Amino acid sequence: MSDEQAIHSSPAHTELAELAISLGATEAATIQSRAIVVKESLAALCKDPGCFNYGLAPSCPPYVSGPAGFRQLMGVHPLAFVYKIDVHAEVLLSPAVADLMRLVQEIGTSVERAALARGHARASAFAGGCCKNLWCGDEPDCRVVDQEGECRYPDQARPSMSGYGVDTSALLRSAGWTLERVDPRTKPTPEAIGTVCGLVLLG
Repeated sequence: MSDEQAIHSSPAHTELAELAISLGATEAATIQSRAIVVKESLAALCKDPGCFNYGLAPSCPPYVSGPAGFRQLMGVHPLAFVYKIDVHAEVLLSPAVADLMRLVQEIGTSVERAALARGHARASAFAGGCCKNLWCGDEPDCRVVDQEGECRYPDQARPSMSGYGVDTSALLRSAGWTLERVDPRTKPTPEAIGTVCGLVLLG
């Protein structure tokens, strides 16, 4: 593999991968953060045509620093830990997708804590989905956005990659994988597989 693809030489990174897989990830790897592709056009989709999560939580636009902010983070985090979960496509089109996306966030926060304990002092996790719907779906508001208070789930909730314009297809290719997409307009076959992913910047 090129130096922009997965790194397997560090025992600490192997331990992080083993942790992620033990928690439910299908695969995990560490890559050079410069291999991450960030696009303004992807982040812009949150506002136009518009995501129903827009403005609901501090982990989503307009409250995140977007592609420019993420590129700054890449500059001080030389490595990124990437993980994915492959599931039957029908899960992504069912109410069970909420449990799946919570798992994506939980894996990210667990790896983040483990990375911090292993000397990555600036480790920071990013996942998919809006934390308001995933963790505070039964609450009338987000304490941070609506009340300027403290987050109810600071140990679980992490920012969404979408708001930063992270190209997940390119991200997974950098780890040597492919992203299995599911078209919500079509009914997938029983054997069809979809992919969700997350990352932890290591620094």
